[in-house]
Amino acid sequence: MSAVLELAEVSVRRGRATLLDRVSWVVREGERWVVLGPNGAGKTTLLQVAGAQIHPTDGAVGILGELLGTVDVFELRPRIGVTSAALGEQVPRGELVRDVVMSASYAVLGRWREQYDDLDLKRAEDLMQELGVTRMAERTFGTLSEGERKRVLIARALMTDPELLLLDEPAAGLDLGGREDLVSTLSVLAYAPESPATVLVSHHVEEIPPGFTHVLMLRDGAVVDAGPIESTLNATTLSATFGMPLVVEQHEGRWSARRRRRA
Repeated sequence: MSAVLELAEVSVRRGRATLLDRVSWVVREGERWVVLGPNGAGKTTLLQVAGAQIHPTDGAVGILGELLGTVDVFELRPRIGVTSAALGEQVPRGELVRDVVMSASYAVLGRWREQYDDLDLKRAEDLMQELGVTRMAERTFGTLSEGERKRVLIARALMTDPELLLLDEPAAGLDLGGREDLVSTLSVLAYAPESPATVLVSHHVEEIPPGFTHVLMLRDGAVVDAGPIESTLNATTLSATFGMPLVVEQHEGRWSARRRRRA
């Protein structure tokens, strides 16, 4: 499988702060990665680099066969689907759900004078059905629950049939029911062979959907470990990532972690 995303010794510095520290990482076609780490580990910065939103201070970044810094990012970004809390805050609350999804075709937020054809409408309707938000198509974005908004934004991210899907903490702010609904939805996408290579950022192993194949763990901007999730995610690596002794368990395809009790 060819590389969809490739980072070689990538560092990002802002003033005296090092946000990413010599990160090397490869995501290949068909892989589904989860990126774990505490607050300040560099997860969001990593996703911004992967989404061609920022350039590294040092190192090389290959995205979809293009070298960041030598390619027009405005041509590259439409090939990448992105969801994040920041994006969700930018969506006009009075926008119809159908238009939130469909307007991704023009990379705009808030429908204005763009012209959409029947193929655009069909694509949006298919994605809304796949993400379970068809019945909300005529509702405004501002009337949706947080979980419903997250599913709409994922449908939007898939609208342009991206080659790489980046999900920045999609379960943040959800209650237990909303989280479980979203995890189930993401698991269906993970198992679908036609889904793009996917990177999901999270603080919590409980949010890892079944079907995700690999894990990257960050601490203080540096890689703690990376590889196939079954062999890489364990008590030793997760404890090093979060700086405390943890017990890691897996049951029926789901992960959980808790602090180890003192003897």
